[in-house]
Amino acid sequence: MISIQQLTKTFGKLTALDQISTELPDSTCLALIGPNGSGKTTLAKSILGIVHPDKGQIIYKGKNIIGDFAFKSSIGYMPQIGRYPENMTIGQILDMIKDIRGEKHLDEDLSDAFSLNKLLHKTMRSLSGGTTQKVSAALAFLFDPEVLMLDEPTAGLDPVAQGILKEKILLEKSKGKLIVITSHILSELDDLVSAVLYMQEGKLLFNKTIEQLREQTGQVRLSSAIAQIMQSNPIS
Repeated sequence: MISIQQLTKTFGKLTALDQISTELPDSTCLALIGPNGSGKTTLAKSILGIVHPDKGQIIYKGKNIIGDFAFKSSIGYMPQIGRYPENMTIGQILDMIKDIRGEKHLDEDLSDAFSLNKLLHKTMRSLSGGTTQKVSAALAFLFDPEVLMLDEPTAGLDPVAQGILKEKILLEKSKGKLIVITSHILSELDDLVSAVLYMQEGKLLFNKTIEQLREQTGQVRLSSAIAQIMQSNPIS
């Protein structure tokens, strides 16, 4: 579980995170959503260690992980758009990351499911956006991390690949892992997420389970439930 305590971050006069306090439990696939400028990206980057908050703590296994680079070995990150050396092949990218980490236990389920072994000779510059996404997904899960941060994970993937990735996400959640997904396509999250953290103007509007949202709104679909809540909480 990750416990976020009074997290605050400002950029000049902009308050990107305004004393955010919440908990992200294990065995959860959580949707981190909100309109543009809501602070969700800043929160995600704070957990990843890319952004250093001005105040507050992020507690993982009883330890404040802000500035703790060792925590990064416990987290897998899939960016919305992966950036890789264009002249390197898929095989070289995978081997390089494996060598850097030096870990023997590998989770190559996605590499196998996406048949990346048949594409190892292809350079990154020659890949379609969807295939690049497959490489990013395979790398995120490769070292069996306890926490996964996935940014628009299904973007650019064909329906078959989307299904493979969703099955993998649900499998990892069943193992007790925390998975945080940011996405603008709420319809793709209906069969994935078990909780929703919604941010607005740097503030935490709510962090609720899907069951709580359905009970509150009477809506089955996530997109409909969120729309109903936002109608009663318009952006100022």
